[in-house]
Amino acid sequence: MPRILIVEDEKSLARFIELELQYEGFDTQVVTDGREGLTLALNEEWDLLLLDLMLPNLNGIEICRRVRASKDTPIIMLTARDSVIDRISGLDSGADDYLAKPFEIGELLARIRSLFRRINRNDESEKNNQLSFRDLFIDQDAYIVTRAGNIIQLTKREYELLIIFMKNINRVLTREMLLDLVWGYESIVETNVVDVYVRYLRNKLDPDSSSRYIETVRGIGYVMRQ
Repeated sequence: MPRILIVEDEKSLARFIELELQYEGFDTQVVTDGREGLTLALNEEWDLLLLDLMLPNLNGIEICRRVRASKDTPIIMLTARDSVIDRISGLDSGADDYLAKPFEIGELLARIRSLFRRINRNDESEKNNQLSFRDLFIDQDAYIVTRAGNIIQLTKREYELLIIFMKNINRVLTREMLLDLVWGYESIVETNVVDVYVRYLRNKLDPDSSSRYIETVRGIGYVMRQ
């Protein structure tokens, strides 16, 4: 039974989410304090963290950063703040998804199911050191990328960028995240270089522009979305 930790200080909402998740067969625990939530997140094993942004004693962004520094537990941020900068902060801190309040419980459940499916697919494919998305296929052992069986020639940076996207299907990646993951934290490259390389990659993956593999999320970054 998957275990979900709900870190939410709005008690009525936390209880509602808890009951709905339990009805769906999840094992849940609710905490309303940020520091207590961090302690539980770090000291116990969870299949998912539902993490509010604004919490007493320690905010959700800081909790997310500290958890991500030592664990890869999936995290969905829940917050009443829906500005672009808040979404960027949540994603930059390591969250896998972001859901603004108020939300329908059906959407939350759908996002949880989607996240678990993606994790399961990634785990299985990474055992074979292979990645796939639609008709794209990467054999990381052979360093080969194919689309519908046809080999696509990519530069080292384009290949690394594609790997990041295909390991994070449905996860919006900011330009800063892509810059760090592909070029490195010490890089002096500007974030607009990311836009240039995404364009290069798109031109090779979508030469006829009939299908778009990499979507632009205005004001945030890019995503490969199923």
